[in-house]
Amino acid sequence: MGLLDGILGQVAGNPEIANLAAKIGLSPEQVTAAISALGAAHVQPGDTVSGAADSTGLSPDVLQQILAHLGGEGALGNLGALLGGTGGAGGLGGMLGGLGGMFGKS
Repeated sequence: MGLLDGILGQVAGNPEIANLAAKIGLSPEQVTAAISALGAAHVQPGDTVSGAADSTGLSPDVLQQILAHLGGEGALGNLGALLGGTGGAGGLGGMLGGLGGMFGKS
């Protein structure tokens, strides 16, 4: 998780995170933590949103909004591959490129 935390730490100050946080009534740090929890819960057995809700204390409705903004469960598959180590260097590059696109960077 250290790599994901580092990536998310770099985008936490991004205006896209701040805008999403404002829309749903959270701080940018809470949104960043929610994204991390959703990524971690995606690779675990059980419901992704429920798992993230258990680890963050955020409501499933709020986490569902964040998940929808990210692009749904499919987007979390990329995070899961990165966290699971199945992506290799190519997977990491694709993941970083995807995160950049998600936050308006190319």
